[in-house]
Amino acid sequence: MTRDGLTLRLTFGHVALCVVCKTDTKAPVPIRDIPSTSGPGMTLYACPEHVVDVSPGPILGGLDAHL
Repeated sequence: MTRDGLTLRLTFGHVALCVVCKTDTKAPVPIRDIPSTSGPGMTLYACPEHVVDVSPGPILGGLDAHL
């Protein structure tokens, strides 16, 4: 066993940071896209437990683009 095998976190699928509790979630829900004029924009995500605590914003491409 190597040190990396003991210390690296394995991630399967899409993992994102929840904007409310600031923890990684393996079931992120997109809540808002933030466009940028000087590069790619970013998407804010919430975990399933906190998605009802944030107000949704515009999502580029519509809601069905993230399904």
